[in-house]
Amino acid sequence: MDVYAKHNITIVDEGSGPTILLVHGFGCDQNLWRPVVDRLKSAFRLVLIDLVGSGSSDPAAWDPAKYSSLSGYAADILDVVDELHLRDVVFVGHSVSAMIGALAALTDPSRFAKLVMLTPSPCYIDDGDYHGGFSRADIDELLESLGQNYLGWSRAMAPVIMGTPDRPELADELADTFCRTDPERALVFARTTFLSDNRADLPQIPLPTLVIECSQDAIAPREVGAYVHAHVHGSQLVTLDATGHCPHVSAPDATASAIADFARAP
Repeated sequence: MDVYAKHNITIVDEGSGPTILLVHGFGCDQNLWRPVVDRLKSAFRLVLIDLVGSGSSDPAAWDPAKYSSLSGYAADILDVVDELHLRDVVFVGHSVSAMIGALAALTDPSRFAKLVMLTPSPCYIDDGDYHGGFSRADIDELLESLGQNYLGWSRAMAPVIMGTPDRPELADELADTFCRTDPERALVFARTTFLSDNRADLPQIPLPTLVIECSQDAIAPREVGAYVHAHVHGSQLVTLDATGHCPHVSAPDATASAIADFARAP
């Protein structure tokens, strides 16, 4: 299968700096990176993709068995890197794609230079002293609601995820992106996202890593950012003066600046 068509690959080749691979989170697509792309494209080579089952990815590539595990998405990342002959990639993953990038780097660290985890969560469910932000009952209810009425769930959850009540147009854009996703595929990806537990992988991450969190985030609270930072050896933590789970949309200046500073650093 044509990897370019499979992932609707976009290459922005205006800058001469390191290559940055931008990968979206659950329910999103590459278009939500637009504000950050505008701020990074003069200095970096940018590669954007749609994960299979999202955006304008090839519908024929969908495999519910493969994508019931984050490792299926990680394998696709390595296919993209291989097809484009990329080296020394700065991988930027939003939300669940932060862990997808970590798994790809664990499989073949030779292709990557750095990892940026934007509002990551290795586990969304509370477990003993670990505070993921949700109980198992919360997640079961979320998945049930999503499965029963995906469009209604999207409209209800987008404002919570975006976290910018003073700018409702941002939540509307996120909801519109959710609603373009096939509900059956979205449910598979949601289960994969919200039921995964990758905490044990964090200490194994072999790359210089930047963790970017927001000061308030209903999906990945600051306890999660602190946990990721503490368990990824040598990582850096940046807390943006921003609310919500999608700072690349709501706070693109600060997000792009944090990415650029880390990508340029020796």
